[in-house]
Amino acid sequence: MNRKWNCVLGCMLLSALTAVAAEQYPTKSIRLIVPYPPGGGNDAIARLLAQKINEGWGQQLIVDNRPGAGTTIGTALAARAAPDGYTIVMSSVATHAMAPQLYANPGYDPVKDFAPVTLLATTPMLLAVGAGTPYKSLQDLIAAAKASPGKLSYASGGNGTPPHLAAAIFTEKTGTQMVHVPYKGSGPALIDVMAGQVTMIIDTAASATPHVRSGKMRGIAITGKRRWPDLPEVPTFAEGGLTDYDASSWYAIHAPAGTPKPIIAKLNAELVRIVNLPDIRERLRQMSAEPVGNTPEQFDAFVKSEIAKWGTVIKALNLRVD
Repeated sequence: MNRKWNCVLGCMLLSALTAVAAEQYPTKSIRLIVPYPPGGGNDAIARLLAQKINEGWGQQLIVDNRPGAGTTIGTALAARAAPDGYTIVMSSVATHAMAPQLYANPGYDPVKDFAPVTLLATTPMLLAVGAGTPYKSLQDLIAAAKASPGKLSYASGGNGTPPHLAAAIFTEKTGTQMVHVPYKGSGPALIDVMAGQVTMIIDTAASATPHVRSGKMRGIAITGKRRWPDLPEVPTFAEGGLTDYDASSWYAIHAPAGTPKPIIAKLNAELVRIVNLPDIRERLRQMSAEPVGNTPEQFDAFVKSEIAKWGTVIKALNLRVD
């Protein structure tokens, strides 16, 4: 009996301490692990959040870039962190729907090892080439790739990342052969595409759009059912002749599994508030990203549907990284 009551009292005390900690949260800096190098869309959005968290909570959100191994290094690090709300991760279609199904041992389970917080934004994928290349349309590019199999190349932010899978699907659907050139993130990949070292990239519009606007890259096609308002000159893949091609990406926040629900709720409320701020919505629009901000339950269902969708694609194409 004493052991039973000791257990009950212990659980009550732990629950009370958790409630107090959640009420006071945050009392120190929060680390946001970004499994990408600086320079891409994920990093840019992370730094927008950092500024607003600091303004709203008076605590620093420290962006910790941990790229490598198709986002699995940083994501696995987040999975092993203490579930206290002071380590969160910038998750994406790569970290939770692609890499875990491409790598034999990614180091984490995308569902069991994480607590969903919210889906921040979605973004279409943009096929772009360097401004100095001769390709003006999707059909120009496909014709050149078919004429010289293995001569053209595509860049990605690493094996198992959205640009890798998006391009792999593209070559499969067009019957072309291109050389895959992986980088440690979209930032360095985009630099080499702009320099003409690699033929093309299919990256998130959030990452590629600024370079298209600057004139350093040429947008060839964008995913979705309609043209993106901020890139009206770029046709959809369907307009370019690929009616059955589709891919999209997203930006989100997860916490380690076991993070107390009151802390998850507090994080969710603050992040949803931030993505709905007029200046943040405008900044996301400029990055060709559509703000979302949903509940943890809605986000959980979304992640599971994305895992199923991309699992079907990966299996059909027999894609593996290791």
